[in-house]
Amino acid sequence: MRRELLAVAVGGAAGALARWSLSGLAPEDQGFPWATLAINVAGCFALALLPALPAVRDRALLLVALGPGLLGGFTTLSAYAEEARALVADGHPGLAAAYVVGTLGACLLAVSLAVSLAAAFTSGPGARRSR
Repeated sequence: MRRELLAVAVGGAAGALARWSLSGLAPEDQGFPWATLAINVAGCFALALLPALPAVRDRALLLVALGPGLLGGFTTLSAYAEEARALVADGHPGLAAAYVVGTLGACLLAVSLAVSLAAAFTSGPGARRSR
């Protein structure tokens, strides 16, 4: 249990630092939270793809380090909610609604794509069978 806790903590710290670093790439004065949208979509894609990676399937500790750790720290529901609230407070309820619904839709599409890629990866020619 201690190893898993440490793996999640280290992964979470790395994910939070990555998110913070990437959020600076898209200035906040653009009127739309593009960085958070991209981070959450990329994180959903990566999280859905994890089970297809042989190294992750074979190492439970790596799964918790990368899943709830790294990607849990990388993606952010709190920033998503705060940015939607701020758009409403700034008089842009339609844009806030588009952001909320658009993020959810984009994340679902990313997960669907990752699941399709994972299926092709795990069942394609030369695919490694799980133990």
